[in-house]
Amino acid sequence: MRNAERYPFVSSDATSGEASFRPHLPLSLIYQQKTVETLGLLDTGASVNVLPYPVGIELGYEWERQTTALSLTGNLAQYEARVVLVQAIVGRFEAVKLVFAWTQATNLPLILGQVNFFMEFDVCFYRSQLQFDIKPKSYQS
Repeated sequence: MRNAERYPFVSSDATSGEASFRPHLPLSLIYQQKTVETLGLLDTGASVNVLPYPVGIELGYEWERQTTALSLTGNLAQYEARVVLVQAIVGRFEAVKLVFAWTQATNLPLILGQVNFFMEFDVCFYRSQLQFDIKPKSYQS
């Protein structure tokens, strides 16, 4: 993939060997004057981006002030969620606006899903090599 940045898959459990490796992307999230450095799990099967409750608090969001509710499905269906907009910086690329379902769940990774992470970035997975490439959809140079 031309003009892309390459990242390694990261092991989530050293005792499970190669099966534990996942595509975790380092990124900076920015809201107002606060920046949080974090990892996001690239999940092509996730419909939406999901922001864990503690990360939203660290960014400065207040649960009661977020008025747009969203229903999650699957393992997260039991938790309330609110829609929040966050600026995100990946690598050397320009910041993009990402829409997140900010959930009250605390024990989950930050999830990067179809809406709208995969609408903003092209990603090519090389699972056998434990690597992936990423670039913004409009990146030309």
